[in-house]
Amino acid sequence: MKQLLRYLLLLWTVLAISCGKFLDVKPKDYVSDDQTITDKTSAQTALRGTYRKLSADGYYGSLFQTFGYLPGDNVQWTGSQSVIQQFITHNIQADNGNLASVWSAIYATINSANHVITKVPGVNDAAFSSDDKNQIVGEALAIRALSYFDLARTWGNVQVTLTPTLTTADKENVEQRNQEAVYAQVLADLNAAEPLLKAPVSANPVRINQETVWALKARYYLYRGQWSEAAAYAAKVLADQKNYQLVQPYAAFFSPASTVATRESVFELSYSATYTNSHRNSWQPPANGGTRQWAPADAFITLVNDAAIGGNRKALVARTSAGLWYGNLYYRSPATDPAYIIRIAELYLIYAEALAQQGKTTEALTPLNAVRGRAGLTDFTGASKEAALLAIENERRVEFAFEPHRWFDLVRTNRAAAVLGLTDAQKYLFPIPAQEILLSKGRLAQNPGY
Repeated sequence: MKQLLRYLLLLWTVLAISCGKFLDVKPKDYVSDDQTITDKTSAQTALRGTYRKLSADGYYGSLFQTFGYLPGDNVQWTGSQSVIQQFITHNIQADNGNLASVWSAIYATINSANHVITKVPGVNDAAFSSDDKNQIVGEALAIRALSYFDLARTWGNVQVTLTPTLTTADKENVEQRNQEAVYAQVLADLNAAEPLLKAPVSANPVRINQETVWALKARYYLYRGQWSEAAAYAAKVLADQKNYQLVQPYAAFFSPASTVATRESVFELSYSATYTNSHRNSWQPPANGGTRQWAPADAFITLVNDAAIGGNRKALVARTSAGLWYGNLYYRSPATDPAYIIRIAELYLIYAEALAQQGKTTEALTPLNAVRGRAGLTDFTGASKEAALLAIENERRVEFAFEPHRWFDLVRTNRAAAVLGLTDAQKYLFPIPAQEILLSKGRLAQNPGY
């Protein structure tokens, strides 16, 4: 009974997922009762709390990112815990603890965003202008859109709630929606956010702006197979060469250790010595104070070290004096490595893929070769649509090897069977956490095949 009570509090309240990380922040950063958002300062604090939840260990701080690369073919698990191995073998059980942690972390982020979206417009503070209110609400809407996007591509059929939750009773009548309806909510939130946000005056990728929404829309339309819209929104972001650039060489967006918030990033999450990113510990080897629980797969090591494929992206991996290969995207000590949500390289490759899908192969080669050129590779010159799409797929594999893309890319392009040998399409969505099914009182049905 005590365990169930603890879980209910975790799922439906807005307390922090990792409370220890919030000890250096005033309680208003994460408490969301009716008195929390009362003026401009408390509204800003509440929004900061929403960003904190987005960057928590259970979400982009670590665990959700593993959902994007562990089931793919770039990463191997070096430990023995079945909770991780299930993702590698595509045999995820509904009682998997990491599955439940990510689900809870995403819904905690949504709930925090809901408080901001609902309460900020009604705040009466002479110092709180309409433009400032719009900016805060727009950022929260974009975060909620990203959260539902991640739920849709991971689980498909989930509950959608647009109002704050204080107790479990608040959500007793929330029904499950299918994947199409969840994606529709993503687009609705992005459409609502876009006019509220301002265009960036200067590069500041740790805060959402209007062009961040354009980037999220480009990704959304790519997943939905709406090629002309994906190309159009990607092009809008790429046109802002003042604020977004492919930094040279590839490693320049994450190295040296002082490097953060470069023009490579359209949106990244920041960390500090008192609020660290747990990703580093899982990637670095014991020689560097880590556990190396996940590591580059042998096939990827071969690819990235091939000068004709990896080019200067071989900086993604390193080797200890004992010959042990490890991923080196997250390496700072203390672990202040950013979480890279959207890089400008993704917009180039979205643009290339969307053009190729429309049969505009020649035009697609320009953004594709921009990414290849930054990696020190020669131009791709394939003439057919199929060759171009395969080249883009291969480029995304290496470019975003340790970011949450590969698995979702193979699923959305219907390539998981050919590349991974995973022919059971029911495995392309993850099982809804078993305890969520239990707590929903019949409102959540398990995904087929689990």
